[in-house]
Amino acid sequence: MKPIRHQQFDNLTFEDFRRMAADRSLSCYEKIGFPDSYRAGKEEAIFHDIRGKLPQLGRDRQVVLDIGPGCSGLAHALIDLCGEREHTLLLVDSREMLDQLPDRPHVRKYAALYPNCPELFAQYAGRVQALLVYSVLHYIFDEGNLFHFLDRSLELLAPGGAMLLGDIPNISKRKRFFSSAAGIAYHQQYTGRDEIPAVPFNQVEAGKLDDAVIVALLMRCRAAGYDAYLLPQGADLPMTNRREDVLIVRP
Repeated sequence: MKPIRHQQFDNLTFEDFRRMAADRSLSCYEKIGFPDSYRAGKEEAIFHDIRGKLPQLGRDRQVVLDIGPGCSGLAHALIDLCGEREHTLLLVDSREMLDQLPDRPHVRKYAALYPNCPELFAQYAGRVQALLVYSVLHYIFDEGNLFHFLDRSLELLAPGGAMLLGDIPNISKRKRFFSSAAGIAYHQQYTGRDEIPAVPFNQVEAGKLDDAVIVALLMRCRAAGYDAYLLPQGADLPMTNRREDVLIVRP
């Protein structure tokens, strides 16, 4: 197994992902910003969790949009499911990343830094029943305009449609976990050292999503007339102790 070099996956940008997608020395998980140990053997559970939160995926002939699908098994599972259910699947990512995914009759690819894809909005505004943004939101927060991203995405939802902002790393949730007895034990087992993790509270950490930002997302959606919910991840997911999901539904 490769040694984990966490700094390799820190502060990644859209251009970094473009470069990584074309790097044949990287695994499919590394190309999307994860060490192999974080995703290998775990994506079936992740996809099961996603399907439970987006029941529209289990219906027939829906319009499905995945923003930043990457190129791991998760993207392939979604492509296969959409083919089985006769969905139209829209994928938005860099050309380099989309080239790693198969071309299928039901798949339409948009090579763009979302939401800079006017042709998608022109054709699908108000028509998307299931919108997935998984393990992506923190990059938008760090590099782009989070509320512009959210506002434009809401425009795409059909009545009864839902958007899952999944796998959001919440620094506040992480701090709560690592200040608990369970978190301290987890840290000691992971590091192999008998130490208490340093957990600084009451301090803003630049570039990190926290409770304040996530609650603001919920409030913005609700103020715009959408229902919005904060959801836990399944207990069998790899980062359930420090990540969570937001589900947005157009009534």
